Amino acid sequence: MKIELREVTIREVVADYLNNQEDGVVGYGGRLNIRPKYQREFVYGDKQRNSVIETVRKDFPLNVMYWVKNADDSYEVLDGQQRTISICEYVAGNFSLDFQYFHNLEDTEREQILDYKLMVYFCEGNDKEKLDWFKTINIAGEKLTDQELRNAMYTGTWLTDAKRYFSRTGCTAYGLGSDYLNGSPIRQDYLETAISWINNEKIEEYMSKNQHNPNANELWLYFQSVINWTRATFPNYRKEMKGVAWWMLYNQFKEQNYDSGKLETEITRLMQDEDVTKKSWIYEYILTGNEKSLSICAFTDKMKRETYERQKGICTHCQKYFEIGEMEADHITPWYAGGKTTPENCQMLCKNCNRTKSGK
Repeated sequence: MKIELREVTIREVVADYLNNQEDGVVGYGGRLNIRPKYQREFVYGDKQRNSVIETVRKDFPLNVMYWVKNADDSYEVLDGQQRTISICEYVAGNFSLDFQYFHNLEDTEREQILDYKLMVYFCEGNDKEKLDWFKTINIAGEKLTDQELRNAMYTGTWLTDAKRYFSRTGCTAYGLGSDYLNGSPIRQDYLETAISWINNEKIEEYMSKNQHNPNANELWLYFQSVINWTRATFPNYRKEMKGVAWWMLYNQFKEQNYDSGKLETEITRLMQDEDVTKKSWIYEYILTGNEKSLSICAFTDKMKRETYERQKGICTHCQKYFEIGEMEADHITPWYAGGKTTPENCQMLCKNCNRTKSGK
């Protein structure tokens, strides 16, 4: 890859600056694509954004930026998008620093900012070289997420359409599913989750297969189906529903016809059960009936030792003697039958008896 270091003034960069959903983010007289498809969304907070402007106003040096030259003499920001947008947004009058907008400054102060020289490496190379450089040099500031790196590898028509649903501030996926998903759309967490759902957590496989498809309709329709099924099955929302693997439950139980009222009664009971230590796992247990789906309060080491001594090391099932490390604590009255995790309801069984005894 050919590389050349140049000075570019802020005046040149902000010329014909445009930032909107339809046309993307461009500057430098319309010749600079500030946010290419493989780049992340704008993620700087106010403190980081303001720090960039303070650095410029004090005439201190900013870290070097990287632009890639295209065949048509246009350019793409390879590294420096967050700083570039911060500068352009300030000059455009879209935020203030210390209660001063750009237009509030004295003429000499505005000219100092516009004449500030950015140090930019101009790079020429093929697509693979550009992406390799992107992953190599973009190590400062906000670290790239795994999904942001995947976006860099599988850019294309499918990704452009998928980001429209899953990757914008206030995107439709956020409006539909924010109560059920962790993370942030602009850091690609929603897109990562949706792809993981539809392809059994094999994200790269799905993106590679669909890279050049004209749209992401399949992904968007599947995502809607999972969220809508969840809402219909469990209409009473609780904070514990955020982050549950709803896609697994949807895939397994979507054809079942549930009485939401009865489900809610059981959920309410389990939410109040002190032995259930991780409430978000209740939803899987409600549908599967598998006690292993729950996180049941475990017997303490003190309870185990007291029970072991009381039994004199004898397994209550096979009546053989074992060292304490060869035994496991078990509920005498099973949890699902109302048994509690108390000393009175504890028995010590050898590992073989505990793992082969009949359960629910």
